[in-house]
Amino acid sequence: MQKTIDIGDILVLKKQHPCGANKWKVIRTGADVKLQCMGCDRIVMIDRPTLYKRIKRIMSEDE
Repeated sequence: MQKTIDIGDILVLKKQHPCGANKWKVIRTGADVKLQCMGCDRIVMIDRPTLYKRIKRIMSEDE
């Protein structure tokens, strides 16, 4: 798995969001990562160690 997360990447997480989507767009990086749900546009912040445990796949913005 690719260990670097860049702004604009699409993350597929193991568990679904309550809206039913499991794809998230990275909109800010740092100690915490800000994600936007691709289904309902909700924005959440999550710390990196927790996020790396939850990632199933990392897609670039082009995919």
